[in-house]
Amino acid sequence: MRTALEAPDDALDTQEKDFVAKIREHGWSGTNIFAEGNQPGFTFTTGFWVTHRAPEIIVFGLKAEIAHSVFWDLYRDIANGQTLPLCSRSDELLGNHDAYLFPVHKTHYPEYLGWSRWFYAGDEFPCVQLVWPDRKNVFPWEETFDATMAAKQIDISESGWRGMSRRH
Repeated sequence: MRTALEAPDDALDTQEKDFVAKIREHGWSGTNIFAEGNQPGFTFTTGFWVTHRAPEIIVFGLKAEIAHSVFWDLYRDIANGQTLPLCSRSDELLGNHDAYLFPVHKTHYPEYLGWSRWFYAGDEFPCVQLVWPDRKNVFPWEETFDATMAAKQIDISESGWRGMSRRH
């Protein structure tokens, strides 16, 4: 797999060099995109795949500091041999709350995963979306989900997590 880690320094601009340096030093980097208009902010990883063959992760609607802390915890778990639980409720992803991880549909990569696409020179890497519940531990697809929080997370999964209520 070719990544920006193999690029010669003179082929990278200052921002690209800084990005690659973070991945070399820490094994991954996080990118935070601020909310804009009616679109929620989001944070995603780059480096999980090249470092540990684990999918990159994206989460919407969490403060950047919280997302970064969650990603560090997950990165350490992966480095210690744990496998991320996909498409099932888990209390091992988000501190004191349950959460889900769903594969992201590749049609969403261009809109949301710019730095990862640049780093991997395309879309040949997996990514999962971390989906979190409201304060009552109810998920967006469940009937009693807090409607005031509905716009904080966008469904970019392969199968559509908003259809989860029909699967359970």
